[in-house]
Formats: sequence, structure tokens, C-alpha cells
Amino acid sequence: YDAGCALMLAEVNAAVDGAVAAGAEQVMVNDSHGAMFNLDPAGLRRPATYLSGRHKPDYMMQGLDESFDAVFLVGYHGSISGEPSALSHTYNPEVISGVRLGGKYVGESGINALVAHSYGVPIALVTGDAVTLRECESFAPDCVGVVTKESITRFSAANLHPGEACGLIEEGARKAVEAVSAGQIATPRIEFPAQLDVECHTADMAELACWVKGVERLATRSVRIRGENGLAMFRSFVALTYITRQAGGR
Repeated sequence: YDAGCALMLAEVNAAVDGAVAAGAEQVMVNDSHGAMFNLDPAGLRRPATYLSGRHKPDYMMQGLDESFDAVFLVGYHGSISGEPSALSHTYNPEVISGVRLGGKYVGESGINALVAHSYGVPIALVTGDAVTLRECESFAPDCVGVVTKESITRFSAANLHPGEACGLIEEGARKAVEAVSAGQIATPRIEFPAQLDVECHTADMAELACWVKGVERLATRSVRIRGENGLAMFRSFVALTYITRQAGGR
């Protein structure tokens, strides 16, 4: 775990360095997996600020608003319902077996894109395996993608040397900021009114999900969130993930 945290910190710093080299003045890093305190704050490159800790209201997108110019998704993985992708899951793998946005399966990147769309901020950079990048094509076709590994199974991958991966991420971040500055990357392509369909492992999980206002039963093990606003839909989804944790054992 400690080695993994160090590798993640290096990739985050590479993204910060590339963004700053292209003219970014402020960078906010949201640590948003597990306990959400995976990075050593003292090791972060300036001028990055560090957002950590669990139970953030807007989870992986906490802190984003319309004042930002770009979103970077660094170290992302594929969806639980897609092709083999290292560490693939969609928020809570003990509850969720698939999520569809507008009828297409998406991972955490697609769900988080709802928030970026709401604030009018483009997703400019995505790093991870090729599966993750392909899953972003439907809603972020203009983003800069950096492939750092080739997934073999959900639990194995052929990884680039960390130095090479960080070099590619830094270059990708620089290109992403330059592209945003040139108006070449649009906000996420999501048509509204939109619908987010969530497939659960069991019927009782779907029943619990319907306790959240605005969530409706779609089938025995699936529910639907409809909406005109991406942020509101995202928050309903996050509430759904929290309320179903007990049924999923976490």
C-alpha cells in the first residue's frame, strides 16, 4: 500500500507540474478513494492544495465549481460492467454491478462528468488504462488521454515504468491546459434531461436505494435517477451509494 501511495503521489505531481508549465495558477487535488487520505501532503508540488478525508458531500468531485477551468482524472480505472480493467469498480463494488448514463455503461469517470457538466468545466485529462480512456470517449471525446498500463485482468496489469508514466502524464497535462486555453476541449457531452440507471447485486439493495428522493424502481435489481441538472443527479447517486452500504456489508 505504501509503495502504491508513493507511485500515485508521483503521478499527481506530474499532472501538477504539467498544468503549471502550461500556465495553471491554482491546482486542487482531491484525494477520493478509500479513506481518502492516501497522499503525503508534504510531498505535493506547489501550488497544489490538498482536499482529503471521508464523507465529502460531493465525493470525488468535492470542491469543484464554475471558477475552475479544467478537470483532470488521474489514475482512473474502468467500470465494473466493462472490459477487464485493473481495479475496476463503480463506487461500491459490493452493491453496484453496473451504471448506465443515457443508456451507455459508464464508470466513475462518467458519473463524475455529471458534476463537471453542471459547472461548465471540461474534463481535459484522463490517465489510466486503455479501457478507461475508451469509456470516456462518449462524454469527453476531446480530452487528452494518457495510457499508463495495459490491464490483463481486474487484478493484474502490465505497467509502464513509473518514470515513463510520469513523463507522459506531465506532457499530457501540459497539452490539456493548452487545449483548454485554446478552446479546443468542450464541457462533457451529456444530453438533458438525462437518466442514470443503477444496477444492484440484489433486490433489497435496489429497495434501499429507492429511499433516496428522486430514485425510482426500474426492475427487480435496478433503479433510475432522472434529472435536468447533473449536480442534483450526482448527489442523488452519492446518497444512494451511502444508504446501500449496509446492505453491501460496508
